Amino acid sequence: MKIGVLALQGAVREHIRHIEESGHEGVYIKKIEQLEEIDGLIIPGGESTTLRRLMDLYGFKEAFQQSDLPMFGTCAGLIVLAKDIVGEEGYLQKLDITVERNSFGRQVDSFEADLNIKGIQQSVEGVFIRAPHIQSVEPAVEVLGEIDGKIIAVRQDQYLGVSFHPELTDDYSIINYFIHNVVAPSKK
Repeated sequence: MKIGVLALQGAVREHIRHIEESGHEGVYIKKIEQLEEIDGLIIPGGESTTLRRLMDLYGFKEAFQQSDLPMFGTCAGLIVLAKDIVGEEGYLQKLDITVERNSFGRQVDSFEADLNIKGIQQSVEGVFIRAPHIQSVEPAVEVLGEIDGKIIAVRQDQYLGVSFHPELTDDYSIINYFIHNVVAPSKK
């Protein structure tokens, strides 16, 4: 399968590496027209306000809102997919969740953790850098993982979101989950 990574900012190369190490083709997405070429899309972490501005500048917001392409948001990508952000309306509103930015602390509070994620047999390595958490979910959203009582992984239909950075590890289980459990069923 061809999995795109929105290549505006963030750990784009690292996501491409995860896709390719999982046996699929990674595509750097820099133009709206490229969305027709891919089976699924990753919106990487970075800084969510900057990411939203760049998406507006290059016309991605409207394209994504009209698309039913399977999407996976990591960290800032999760914030971009959320229906609501504490104190403001969400951007793409693909996941019926409310997120809280930087809820695990500042940059100096970054940490790594082994996580239990529903649907993945082994523990998943997660890197939390100024990470958000999911404050609340609506009934259509499946909670896939929590840490210290905070929701950090969810799925709703063809949308997957996590608070952490799986791409900064050598653990490919989340990308495999996205490809096999989210993207592949949408192709049928």
